[in-house]
Amino acid sequence: MNRLPLRHHSNLLCLLAVVCALLAPAASAQVWVIHIDGAIGPAAADHTIRSLERAVDADAEAVVLRIDTPGGLDSAMRDMIKAVLAAPLPVLGYVGPSGARAASAGTYLLYATHIAAMAPGTNLGAATPVQLGGGGLPELPGEGEEQDGEATSPDSAGGTAMERKVVNDAVAYIRSLAQLRGRNGDWAERAVREGVSLSAEDALTAGVIEQLADSLPLLLQNVDGTIVQVDGEAHVLNTAGAEIVQQSPDWRSEFLAVITNPNMAYILLLVGIYGLVIEFYNPGIGLPGIVGAMSLLIALYAMQMLPISYAGMGLLLLGVALMVAEAFAPSFGVLGLGGAAAFVTGSIMLMDTTLPAYQLAMPIVLAVTVFSVGLLVFALGMVLRARKRAVVTGVQRLVGTSTRVARMHDGEAWIWLDGELWHARSDEPLQADVPVVVLAIEGLTAVVRRQSAEINSEGKA
Repeated sequence: MNRLPLRHHSNLLCLLAVVCALLAPAASAQVWVIHIDGAIGPAAADHTIRSLERAVDADAEAVVLRIDTPGGLDSAMRDMIKAVLAAPLPVLGYVGPSGARAASAGTYLLYATHIAAMAPGTNLGAATPVQLGGGGLPELPGEGEEQDGEATSPDSAGGTAMERKVVNDAVAYIRSLAQLRGRNGDWAERAVREGVSLSAEDALTAGVIEQLADSLPLLLQNVDGTIVQVDGEAHVLNTAGAEIVQQSPDWRSEFLAVITNPNMAYILLLVGIYGLVIEFYNPGIGLPGIVGAMSLLIALYAMQMLPISYAGMGLLLLGVALMVAEAFAPSFGVLGLGGAAAFVTGSIMLMDTTLPAYQLAMPIVLAVTVFSVGLLVFALGMVLRARKRAVVTGVQRLVGTSTRVARMHDGEAWIWLDGELWHARSDEPLQADVPVVVLAIEGLTAVVRRQSAEINSEGKA
């Protein structure tokens, strides 16, 4: 029997592999959609950065940032932009659905994407920075938090030197993004200096965005075949009919969003302080100390991500210290009132930004202040007074009690103490019904002496 040479078998196998590859259905490309809703802060930055990393690991064709934000913190925004610029895959920005906006920090983020798109009925702009107090660091997205999307913008030629520095820094930053992506840098500068905004249609006409799409699938269809520069190399988008993978915030991002809410971080901080104070002055309970330590650690973790004023924090801690001092060293209310005033002032100054989304709610501040005064002045005061009282447990509490001799038996006296009949001993002769006072307790014998003072109706002096 004739057999084919081994090389012919290898050629047949290669041919079979090629045919199978051609007949096999092509794998569907994936486009990951990262939702950025609400104020941009530590939680949004964490969600965006981790989602980008997962998209890269999944070998996604592209990532779409679906933006609907009034603005947010500069530090969080810059972290997100760094991740977008460093991503080894195309990143598209899409302001949608209709009615959404990319105000303030959202404008910077949209400018950083490879392709910027908007849905009809959306807007962007109002990118005037808001200066943080105390540090002088730029807080680029600011007044975009206002409901009308407009921002109050100081003219770079006016205002303080610090205001001019912040505005000029913001202008240079957004212009660099515009130059990187080939977009309208002049309008971007106006958005910073004058706080102007644009509708979706006007943004397309002005060269601020590249696409206008009613929906995300339509956007992916429109940009299919578009060439973008990724890591200095041309990349052709293959997004038509791609599988859309939604990336909504997960439990970690939701948890981070909760604890980095300034009001929640503020409450956790105080719960931590009060829990430790109660535990230190009444050791052995355990629960206040455990809850206080956990709350304090979570609050400190959250606050290191937030723009905190150290002056405000100092005043808040001073207020707590003064109210504690009032509880343990009564001063007719002087320390308590001073502590309450310092507490309220520090609470108002605590968040070092004018962004409404990162301000403490005044009702919460006032409610917590009233609660703090009540807890530290009255509750801890009662604890301290209770600790200073005489011992009321054990037989020693019977010392000083006034009673009468209940009976005499074989020359020995017996008295009633706390509902029990005790043997009594005295250096003086005793008789039945004679008033006596307890001097000491020796084992099961009460050492007494005769009492000449009047006895009250309960048998005590």
